[in-house]
Amino acid sequence: MGDSYDSGVGTRTYDSSSGDCRRSPVAYAPLWAKANNPASFKFIACSGGRTPDVQKQADQLTASTSLISLSVGGNDVGFASVLTSCQLGSDQSCFDKVAEAVNQARTTLPAKLDATYSKIKSKAPSAKVVVFNYPRLFDLGTCGLGGLSKAKRERLNQGADILSGVISGRVAAAGFRFADIRDRFNGHGICSSAEWLNGLSWPINESYHPNTNGHSQGYLAAFKAAIG
Repeated sequence: MGDSYDSGVGTRTYDSSSGDCRRSPVAYAPLWAKANNPASFKFIACSGGRTPDVQKQADQLTASTSLISLSVGGNDVGFASVLTSCQLGSDQSCFDKVAEAVNQARTTLPAKLDATYSKIKSKAPSAKVVVFNYPRLFDLGTCGLGGLSKAKRERLNQGADILSGVISGRVAAAGFRFADIRDRFNGHGICSSAEWLNGLSWPINESYHPNTNGHSQGYLAAFKAAIG
């Protein structure tokens, strides 16, 4: 369950029946299911998902659900609009937009995460729940034509770290497992020599999301480690 980082946006390969949710057969969750052949498997993540959407997804959980993975929160604090502002505007306009998102992460997001995690726990009280944060999107070396300035990239990475801290705290309060994806993506951010994330891309919705390597080598490995 979860948002576009769970559904597989960025892999450029989608199940046509999933529509705008853009669920990919090469996202980490179906890759894990294919390798482990669980008795049942539901792939309900959806691009654009916010905490209220994930709470609705939780209606598909049951008391027999044993394992759940998700990420949520980025869209609640304006992930897409922040990146658009940073791509098109000045350094200062980017910094201002990141500051707005950080303020939302600190003030309004915790209660939204608490409500979401509580709903999941009520629907699947015996499940092992693995919650991901979001990777730092950027490496800080030289970036090609059209790449963001180093100052913008640094500020966006700092914002991601603050968001991760908020998510980590609420995950701990819920008693779930926190899967910190950041170290896995070190050296594989946008502007690295081995990118596991798409930079500015076409179609535009592929931008700033994990690619197939990000899912198979980053998220899948982190998920396996989290569940033991």
